[in-house]
Amino acid sequence: MRFGVTILPEHSWKVAEPLWREADTMGFDHAWTFDHITWGGLPDSPWFAAVPTLAAAAAVTSRLQLGTFVSSPNNHHPVQFFREALALDDISGGRFILGIGTGGDLDARIAGEDLTLRDRVDRFHEFTALLDRLLSEERVSAEGRFYSARDVLTRPAPVRPGLPLVIAANGPRSIALAAERGDGWLTYGGQAETDAEWWALVARHSHVLDEALDARGRQRHTVPRYLNIDAAPTFALSSVAAFEDAVGRVAELGFTDVITHWPRADEPFRASPATLDAVVSDVFPRWR
Repeated sequence: MRFGVTILPEHSWKVAEPLWREADTMGFDHAWTFDHITWGGLPDSPWFAAVPTLAAAAAVTSRLQLGTFVSSPNNHHPVQFFREALALDDISGGRFILGIGTGGDLDARIAGEDLTLRDRVDRFHEFTALLDRLLSEERVSAEGRFYSARDVLTRPAPVRPGLPLVIAANGPRSIALAAERGDGWLTYGGQAETDAEWWALVARHSHVLDEALDARGRQRHTVPRYLNIDAAPTFALSSVAAFEDAVGRVAELGFTDVITHWPRADEPFRASPATLDAVVSDVFPRWR
């Protein structure tokens, strides 16, 4: 099992820098930050952009993989965004994980969009295909419903497959996209009232991925599976026991990676830093 942590981009860099340094030294395998215009969980909070945050984090860390959690068409155009991905891959020394997804309702609304959910999923699929090409080919032209690329010279690309493309998906169409194009799949399970309901959702999504991989002739074990365990009703870092129970369930479902959130003094993700320390020292060694 590999372990990741998400550090919300809510702090000035003076405050955030020690957190990224600590994540690097504590033993996490990867660290992430949200890529939103505004996050619905903290709609009134100060908020900073993901790409420069990760560039700064790359400069003060040496071991961690660093990921966007997750980037979307809501605030990126693939012809612009692949350049940022190239820069992050270079600055981090190949430690960047490109996490992408359809994007949330709040960002879409803030950006003045009125696309239906179906259209937003269609746009995400087109976004992913073009972004993958821009990271894989030396010159790209494309004409699509949502995006165009006209004779884009991509130097110093191609960087794929060295730059992992992790596709966040809960619905069957996008899970199929992860099975087709992804170097990894990420899910938060979905909305649920109880932990039992949430774990059932996660199991169902994992089964859908299995079927999609089988249909494409891909071996199940070759695609890493990332789970945001803090989307469950019970915050994983509410106690050491809760975290270890979550990790055990994750392992049973075939996931390779878990992602939790850095403890905050207030909700959401309210927890004691001492719990995080205990998880790192006691739980990580038993599950690696």
